[in-house]
Amino acid sequence: MLSMKTQYAFKALMYMAQQDKQRPILIAEISEQKTIPLKFLENILLQLKKAGILDSKKGKGGGYLFAKNPADIKLATVMRLMDGPISLLPCVSLHFYTKCKNCDENYCGLNRVMLQVRDASLAILENKTVADIAGTGIIL
Repeated sequence: MLSMKTQYAFKALMYMAQQDKQRPILIAEISEQKTIPLKFLENILLQLKKAGILDSKKGKGGGYLFAKNPADIKLATVMRLMDGPISLLPCVSLHFYTKCKNCDENYCGLNRVMLQVRDASLAILENKTVADIAGTGIIL
């Protein structure tokens, strides 16, 4: 299940992708238009900026804008940034692997099934972008 943090990140990025790419967008505008709590949104956008997905401009006419093309921002990247692993078990995670306690992965049927679930999910999430979910198809 997607956390609220990830859902809000996607809502904000979709909104931004649907706007004029030349103008920075104020946090308050995104918060109001997408009904995202302002303080929560500030933290999310800052995290996206630190990851190089967004950039910001200060002062009059300031706000947030894309540092990367929305067509190049994979959904899997945003999900990992917001919540960490995409996999349902730590023993099948590509980027956050941890061995499960009291488990032999070579003989664990659950491990084999969760590997398939992970691979099926990633086949979609690594090939869909913010532009796809925003319905823009626009390339900067």
